[in-house]
Amino acid sequence: MNFEPYMLPCLFKKLTGFDCLGCGFQRAFFLLLKGNISGAFTMFPPIFTSVLFLISLTIGVFTKSIIPQKVIVFLALLNVIVMLISYYFK
Repeated sequence: MNFEPYMLPCLFKKLTGFDCLGCGFQRAFFLLLKGNISGAFTMFPPIFTSVLFLISLTIGVFTKSIIPQKVIVFLALLNVIVMLISYYFK
């Protein structure tokens, strides 16, 4: 299945011409859904920390007692650090 028509354009890249910290997330996520793990990592290395953070955030919002707030904050900081490292080497 081709997900290209459903992807949102990056407004930051359109306005500045530079990649943002999240550029490549959508493509990597769809590659991950297709089962292409190495392709997803190549496209956007922080895909795994991003997905883990989004899942824990979703669970934390709907069930306020299962995942502590400190875990969500830690995963958010970890994700930002991995994104910055990935952006630096890009």
